[in-house]
Amino acid sequence: MLINEEIKLDYSDVLIRPKRSTMSSRGEVCLSRTHKFLWSTKEWTGIPVMSANMDTVGTPGMHKVLSKSNLITCPARHYLKENSEKFKKGQANICWLGGIDDIAKLSKMPSGFIGLDVANGYTIKFVDAVKKLRDKCPNAIIVAGNVVTADMTQELILAGADIVKVGIGPGSVCTTRIKTGIGYPQLSAVIECADAAHGLDAHIIADGGCTSSGDIVKAFAGGADFVMIGGMLAGHDECEGQLEDGVMKFYGMASESAMSKHGNHNNYRGTEGKTVEVKYRGKADETIKDILSGIRSACTYVGANKLKTLSKAFPGSSLIKLVGPVNKPSIKLIVLSQSRTIHSISLIFLFGLLDSIAPP
Repeated sequence: MLINEEIKLDYSDVLIRPKRSTMSSRGEVCLSRTHKFLWSTKEWTGIPVMSANMDTVGTPGMHKVLSKSNLITCPARHYLKENSEKFKKGQANICWLGGIDDIAKLSKMPSGFIGLDVANGYTIKFVDAVKKLRDKCPNAIIVAGNVVTADMTQELILAGADIVKVGIGPGSVCTTRIKTGIGYPQLSAVIECADAAHGLDAHIIADGGCTSSGDIVKAFAGGADFVMIGGMLAGHDECEGQLEDGVMKFYGMASESAMSKHGNHNNYRGTEGKTVEVKYRGKADETIKDILSGIRSACTYVGANKLKTLSKAFPGSSLIKLVGPVNKPSIKLIVLSQSRTIHSISLIFLFGLLDSIAPP
């Protein structure tokens, strides 16, 4: 076995270093982006944050809230098979995702985006399915994933994907990394896959691992064109979940809860997800407002008046690697290495603790 000794990072491993800015207000920040695509001739304009296609967040109610702010909804997969009419409005901001067996159904959807979503995007069968979907829908904006490496990102793009979904196992209710030992630190995956996609004039979605607006910012800073969130949207009225004793259930789509609900059991497949209880959070409007406020605030810290320029904030805003928990002030961090530029953001790595040279 070969050991890759390069430093790989998750969102929790880094902070973004602020820099001098001429901006005076968060109100100056434009979060809307216009994306053109490699294969499709369509354009899309909006705020590139999307709900995960999970039972409790990819709901008609959540779509209604997200549409108000021009965000994207990925409906839960069971709506693709039935009741898709509940998502008739705001088609430009809907992304229907299905499996390999759903190509015929996906090809008939009038939404802004369609795509193939599987846990393991590394199979030849999946690449062939992407080609088939592109052949059936030559002008559709097609999403494909999930993968976490540059080579497979390019493979899916060349097969016909406009957008590649990046992430294996980082989600809060996903247990793939634990059950299989497979995965890749999410921020590094985003950086490397974004670089590969942008070289072909294509895009990526950073899927999973975001627990706060700050993590969403780090994903955009790393080069993500879209960011998909699930757990951050759980626990709201719009989730259509059952409220008991102040909590609502939130579960992964490979969990026992999902498999039992949708009849996905078989003799060779086990669970790779879990069910958790999420504190009830009321209406989703305030959560969306809070998320977007956090992103705007981050842009002002690095002088980016547009979300588009966040990853190019001059002359190199820094992602600072942390050693130890962020919330423990006793932890001392030191900078050891020369910065290197990725997407015009220099990564400054902090390798160790030197309590002896730092004041308490």
